[in-house]
Amino acid sequence: MSPYPYGGSAGYPVMTIAYLPLPADDVPPYEPWAGEPEALAEAAEAGRRAAAWIRSLPAPPAPRPVGTWLAGALPDAVEAAMGSLDPAQCDRMGPEGRLVEGNGGVDAGTTSTLTVVPCVLSDADWLTPDQHIRLLAVASITTGIARLLADDPGTAILHGLVARMCATLDHATRPDTPGLATQFEHTL
Repeated sequence: MSPYPYGGSAGYPVMTIAYLPLPADDVPPYEPWAGEPEALAEAAEAGRRAAAWIRSLPAPPAPRPVGTWLAGALPDAVEAAMGSLDPAQCDRMGPEGRLVEGNGGVDAGTTSTLTVVPCVLSDADWLTPDQHIRLLAVASITTGIARLLADDPGTAILHGLVARMCATLDHATRPDTPGLATQFEHTL
């Protein structure tokens, strides 16, 4: 028994600790947005086309690691990212009230592969500048769609942002045809 009135010690009152209730385990199930299945199917198909285009790029004149990476890991990452998009993996509040950053369904390893594209293209000197720009666009669009779905899936799907980004991806990976950049490369 404490010698102090009302408990505590040396004049300090007793502190009562009240624990906040734990969050309910019955989190409501995710409800897809209107048009979500179609948007995700379109994105997966655009990813397959982009991966096929990357695989169709010319191989280096002599085997080198970047050529192997461009023919394998990069198109695999594009296809995996676009095929695994998941609006349910969006930014949200965690049980402790902290922000949990979503990933749009794309895992960290795949994102890492896509983010090194600008660093490795300088070693792909057998590709044209047009092909370099188009590869940069593919990596940027692919990571951008995932980030867009993680940040605001409703807007991305309902307002057609995913569809527009897929159209841009298709444009970047169209079959090689002489474009404006290619016409002027010969005059340099």
